[in-house]
Order: sequence, then C-alpha cells, then structure tokens
Amino acid sequence: MGSSRWKLAVAAFLAVVGSLLPVDADEHEHTYTDKEEVVLWMNTVGPYHNRQETYKYFSLPFCAGSKKTISHYHETLGEALQGVELEFSGLDIKFKEEVMQNTYCSIDLDKPKQDAFVYAIKNHYWYQMYIDDLPIWGIVGEADENGEEHYLWTYKKLEIGYNGNRIVDVNLTSEGKVKLMPNTRIAMSYSVKWKKSDVKFEDRFDKYLDPSFFQHRIHWFSIFNSFMMVIFLVGLVSMILMRTLRKDYARYSKEEEMDDMDRDLGDEYGWKQVHGDVFRPSSHPLIFSSLIGSGCQIFSVSFIVIIVAMVEDLYTERGSMLSTAIFVYAATSPVNGYFGGSLYAKQGGRRWIKQMFIGAFMIPAMVCGTAFFINFIAIYYHASRAIPFGTMVAVCCICFFVILPLNLVGTILGRNLSGQPNFPCRVNAVPRPIPEKKWFMEPAVIVCLGGILPFGSIFIEMYFIFTSFWAYKIYYVYGFMMLVLVILCIVTVCVTIVCTYFLLNAEDYRWQWTSFLSAASTAVYVYMYSFYYYFFKTKMYGLFQTSFYFGYMAVFSTALGIMCGAVGYMGTSAFVRKIYTNVKID
Repeated sequence: MGSSRWKLAVAAFLAVVGSLLPVDADEHEHTYTDKEEVVLWMNTVGPYHNRQETYKYFSLPFCAGSKKTISHYHETLGEALQGVELEFSGLDIKFKEEVMQNTYCSIDLDKPKQDAFVYAIKNHYWYQMYIDDLPIWGIVGEADENGEEHYLWTYKKLEIGYNGNRIVDVNLTSEGKVKLMPNTRIAMSYSVKWKKSDVKFEDRFDKYLDPSFFQHRIHWFSIFNSFMMVIFLVGLVSMILMRTLRKDYARYSKEEEMDDMDRDLGDEYGWKQVHGDVFRPSSHPLIFSSLIGSGCQIFSVSFIVIIVAMVEDLYTERGSMLSTAIFVYAATSPVNGYFGGSLYAKQGGRRWIKQMFIGAFMIPAMVCGTAFFINFIAIYYHASRAIPFGTMVAVCCICFFVILPLNLVGTILGRNLSGQPNFPCRVNAVPRPIPEKKWFMEPAVIVCLGGILPFGSIFIEMYFIFTSFWAYKIYYVYGFMMLVLVILCIVTVCVTIVCTYFLLNAEDYRWQWTSFLSAASTAVYVYMYSFYYYFFKTKMYGLFQTSFYFGYMAVFSTALGIMCGAVGYMGTSAFVRKIYTNVKID
C-alpha cells in the first residue's frame, strides 16, 4: 500500500513538472499533407475594452458545425492558468482544399438568444479563434447609427496562406450582415480560400507585432534618457562619496593621532560613531531575511525569463511565457533559501525552519491568494478565466513537492557556507541612543523619497508593458526590457547607498530596513501609476475587469518592490561593509 502511494506521488510530481515545460500548443507538428485536416478552434468571446473578461465562445448562442468534435486537453499549465479553453468549431477544413461559401449550421433566434446577441453587440464583443496556433479575431456584430437596430455577422470568410507544407498566415473577413429579429432562423456560413505565401514559418507571427508602437521614437528616447540618468547618477554618487569618504577617512585618521584628552574634547560625529551598532541584527530578522531571499529569487527569475524570451519567441506559443516563468521560479527556489537562510543565520536567527517556510511560501501565497480571490469573481461571471480545480491542485503540488524541497536545500547550503557572522566591527552589547536629527533625515522621509528616481527610470517602459498586457498588443522587445532591468538595478543601488550614507552620517544605524524600504517604495509609485493608466489610458469597466486589474497590479507591484528592495539592500550591504572595513576601529 505504501509503495503504491509512493509511485502515485512520483507520477503526479513528474506530470506536474512535465506540464511546465514549453511544448507545441496544438495537436499537430505544424506540418501538413495535402487534404489533411486543419482544425479551427473557437476560444473566447468578450468585450473589446475588457481584455481579461472573456467567456467561452459558445456561451453566446452560436452554433457549431456538423463535423465530429475533436477532444483537446491543456498541454501547458500556462494555458490552463490563462483560461485558454479551446472548443472545436465543427467546420470541415482541409489543407489546400478550398471551400466555397457553405452553410454549416442555423440559429433559431428566439427572444433570449436575441437579447444575448444584442447585449454582446452593445458591449462591442469580439471573439478569438485559432488555426495552427495563429490567432484570429472577429467582431460579433454591429449596430446602426442610432443604436436601435442590431446586426449579426453570419459569414466567416477565411483566407489561409501556406508556404510549402506549413500554414504561415490566416485572415478573417466577416460578411453577411443580418438583422436580429426574434422568431427567425439565421444561417451561419463559411468559406476557405488557400493562397501561396512567401512568408517564412519562423516569421509568421510578425504580422501580429506592432513595431510602430514598441519601436517608436519615444521608446528609444526613454531608454536613452534612463541610460544618461544612470551615467549621471553613478558619476555623481562616485564623486560625492569618494570625496566625502576621503575627508571622513582623513578626519578619523587625524582623530586617531590625538591623545585621549584631545579626543574627548574634540567634536566627534559621523558614521564612524555607530560602528558598534551598524551590524546589529535588524528588527524582525525572520521577515526581513525572508523578504531578501524572495527578492533575490524574483530578480533571478526576471533575468532568466527575459534571457529566454530574447532567445526564444515565447509569444508564438499560447501560455509559454507563463509556463516558463513558473518553471524558472520553481527551479530557482534554492536562490531564495540560500540568501534568506544565510542572512537569517548571520543575524543570529534560530527558528530557521519557520524562516524557510515563510520564505518559500511568501510569494506563492500572495499570488495564489489573489488569483483564488479573483477566481471566485470569475466563477460568478461564468468567465473562461476561472481556474479549474485540477490546475489549483497542480499549483499546490508544485509549491509543496518542488519549491519547498529546493528551498530547503538552498537554506541548508546558505547556513553552512555563508551563515557565520563575519562583520568587520564588533557589535556592542548595549544599543547606542540615536540622536535627534533634521526631519528630512528621518527613515520615513528617506523611504518615501527613495523610490522616485528608480520609478523615473522605468515609468515609460511600464506604459508599454501595461499596454501589452491590458490591451491588444504583443510585447516582443525584450532587449529593451533587459536594459530597463539593468538600469533599474543600478539606479536603485546608487539611490539606496546615498540614502544609507546620509542616515549613518546622522548616527542612525537602522539602515537595513531603511535601505530595503527606500528601494521597495518604487512599487508604491508603480501602483499609483496603474491608477492613472486605468482611468486615463483604458476604457475598462465592470467589477470583474476592475478586480482583475487592480488585483494583479497589486501582485506585480509588490513583487517588483520586493525585488528592488532586495537589490537595494544587497548593494548597500556591500557598501557598508566596505567603508567600515577601511576604518581603523579601536
């Protein structure tokens, strides 16, 4: 009995891990022989301005063709999480075989069906289909100028381009406008025309890209502007800190040559005075170390996924970006455990198992909690975005059987390899009182101001990312995204180093949380910008779309803040260790 359970657990684990690997998203290998079946999948239908509010295509009273239904299953976890529900259209399409206009079904239009179509037309409903992974969009119908009469498009005119034995282009023309009247029968028809195309199979998704939008002059200018900001900021920080630190070192060296009486009468001040407290453990070390570990993992995931997206065109496969991100996140769990576990050990933490659990489940719990909350709204709306129960179980299995064990391995390595405190200064037994200082040197003020420059370096790129996710744009300029990530990290580290230096110079040694939060405050500005984008750049409406938007924008902003906070802390920690190593402490 025990061995059978073990085998079942291993099989489930392998199935879950295998589901994360990007594979072909269709049942075909994208090659066809003459007159071989070509499947037209019906995907979703929904309001144009609410991209995430989607429903099954046949939730509207459309009819399917007479051909036998072909079963389809989700081959990637990303497809299931994104609500990609593919239903066979029932249309008989064969490779290179043309079909003249042909009626494939009829709709007996009663009053409820008419009301459903009228509601869809009033809300600008579009539908999405797939042929050989190529998306096709069409509009349900249109109203007259007065908005009193409504018409349904009944004729799907498909034009498919092929190059050799591969499909490289699909176009849909909607014709056959029929007025919606109750107690009538509406005939739905289609036609298929095949044409040779010079488009290469590798370039068949280029038509869906929008170079005029993503490679606009303002995009290049924003990258150049951010790059110049980095050069200026790095130069300014280097010059100020080098000159200031040189003066500090000279003053401290001069003080060391004085006798005890002169030193007591001298005016000692500055960051050297807190050398006995600067490496004191932070408050709430368990939460702090878990945040740092999670931030390092998010940075690793972002870096690796962007590299993969630059090498592989992930936008050509349904759900491949999300599947890749989940797979990389699970695989990089040791990074979380290593940095979080080692930092917690250095700060004298003893409840390392609790820290490991919190670090491992912090981000998954935040994402899954938000997703499950939105899932209830999606279920209420009968939307296709509702996550199936089996997918929820698969995600929980990934957390418990992949992420947690790998995090445990990283924690053990971090505690054993770099968990010993090796600070350049001895920590005093009694904390030094923090003197009064100017209001603008308070940690709360530094935290609020610390995220302005990092946000300024990325806010234009945020517009392009938001537009690709919340509107009908495919993001493909991952080289830009990599540059923005590097710029963001450099600006964040420079800003937090300056903030920490001013804080220490005011003899306030609470730099750990201050450096983390000042960098993480970038997320607050990003979330505030998301409000501006929602109200002024989109036409979204309704409870479902609003909860979906602000829920996942909160998740995105929080993850970005944790990543920036970890990057800022790691850079500042190296700076603090460096300056106190070079000072002779009595």
